[in-house]
Amino acid sequence: MSTSTSAARTAPGEQDGPRRVPPAARRRPVTPGRVLLYAVLTLVSLAWLFPVVWAVYNSFRDYAFTAVNGYVSFGGFTLDNYARAWEQGDFGRHFLNTLVIVVPSVLVTLFLASMVAFVLARFSWGLNVAMLVFFTAANLLPQQALLIPLFRFFLRVGLYDSYWALIIVHVAFQMGFCTFVLSNYMKTLPKELTEAAFVDGAGVLRQYVQIILPLCRPPLAALATLQVTWVYNDFFWAVAFLSTGDKFPVTSALANLQGQFFIDYNLLSAGSVIVAVPTLVVFFALQRHFVSGLTLGANKG
Repeated sequence: MSTSTSAARTAPGEQDGPRRVPPAARRRPVTPGRVLLYAVLTLVSLAWLFPVVWAVYNSFRDYAFTAVNGYVSFGGFTLDNYARAWEQGDFGRHFLNTLVIVVPSVLVTLFLASMVAFVLARFSWGLNVAMLVFFTAANLLPQQALLIPLFRFFLRVGLYDSYWALIIVHVAFQMGFCTFVLSNYMKTLPKELTEAAFVDGAGVLRQYVQIILPLCRPPLAALATLQVTWVYNDFFWAVAFLSTGDKFPVTSALANLQGQFFIDYNLLSAGSVIVAVPTLVVFFALQRHFVSGLTLGANKG
């Protein structure tokens, strides 16, 4: 009887085991090093954000107002800069040109890279490392060193001043990085998956399409986000391999907003914001897959 009475008087926390320490008590102590670290990170973040915020702020301001009052002032807000930038820069046409370049480049790059990565990761043969080094070594070559040979090649085969030249170059240069990332990720997948599928009669193509590709959705989404950003922001190859103004991508359309002797920086800021919007949309649309694609496999041997 006394035993049951003493058990009934026991505190609920003691019955459940050791008392849990609240999260606030588990925080690391504030040290001068941590304060300095957060101060440096804050300054770096502000240094990166300031040009973006400044461009967005001035894109909504009238040039006549800033010419009189200066850029370090408040007022003169208008939306005319965006309408003028869209019309003067002919962004509708150039956005379509960029879409024609970006979509095939990204899709073909990820498709070919996933096939090569599947072979390198799931099959053991003597040239695995050599093949991976071969595909990755293309990223080590400076683009400027290959400009003249590629220019002569495309001019000779009749691909100069066409979208195919840009698509081929983007696929060739980006495929090595995608192959490296996908092959490392596929190596973390259990080999029992493909072995069980092989026992059930699934061929290599079926293993690749129905088993490996669905599991590679996070890294593919992360790579798609990066590839869209890189190909979309390309300006070097477009200027090198295109000569017709109506074929240029949207990054070169900003040049239409600059005069020979005069530059309206408020108008140019509005055009820059318009150009940056699609990449932000792609990033936020694939943000969940992008983050998971970067972290999956990080704690696997």
